[in-house]
Amino acid sequence: MRFLRRLPVLFVAALTALAGLSVAPAQAGEAGTTAAPAFKAPYPCGQRWTYSHHSAEVRRALDFVRSDGGATAGTPVLASAAGTATRYSQPSGAGNYVAIDHGGGWKTYYFHLSAYSVPSGAFVAQGQQIGVTGSTGNSSGAHIHYEQLLNGVGQNIVINGAALSYPGSYNQAYLTSDNGCGGAGLPFNTWGSGVNVRSDARVSAPVVTTLAGPTAVRVLCQKQGDTVNAEGYSNNWWSKLRDQNGFISNIYIDHPDAKLPGVPLC
Repeated sequence: MRFLRRLPVLFVAALTALAGLSVAPAQAGEAGTTAAPAFKAPYPCGQRWTYSHHSAEVRRALDFVRSDGGATAGTPVLASAAGTATRYSQPSGAGNYVAIDHGGGWKTYYFHLSAYSVPSGAFVAQGQQIGVTGSTGNSSGAHIHYEQLLNGVGQNIVINGAALSYPGSYNQAYLTSDNGCGGAGLPFNTWGSGVNVRSDARVSAPVVTTLAGPTAVRVLCQKQGDTVNAEGYSNNWWSKLRDQNGFISNIYIDHPDAKLPGVPLC
């Protein structure tokens, strides 16, 4: 009788053991490494910045400054991936900064902001402005101190799936942003033949490609650069072309306005 009474207990124990075997693989999977978000550069579409790493920096940070002729100070700082933003202030160190929790243990930090653009606790989309580039805290000049962390540990920074280098000074490595480009861009047509598409809004910048004749293009953003003269007109606005991945003078865009309507600034 004692044996018969023990059968239900043994049966429950066996079921519990089987249940444990069935859930163990799922728990192991949850404890594994979470894939990183598809991080993008922390500054606006079309802008070209140079970056460096200093041995005294915390974790695996990179510092970014503009190298396309625009001013670093006052440039919008963008979320490199979607997540929940929190504002902090450390006057003796990071200054005004924002941390974004992307889930799965991933966070990004943006130090030395001159101003915040979102409240603490706000959910931000990739490419949304979260602050303004500045030099608050322990900083010798305007720049974006940027970090990617997994479970509190600094990681080597990856943008658009490619690992960035860690040069010891500026102007050795560069990164052009496609963050906040809006995907398709706005449609326009060019005019003229043999129009050069350049890597930047300068007549001395390297030629990326040449448009043989009038071409349908998608404009991602625009910015001021060198003045170009053609057919009795002058224009210092340039357009960033999506498919050609370079700039042409707005003088070659078939539109009467020097500054294209509806096109954001780079």
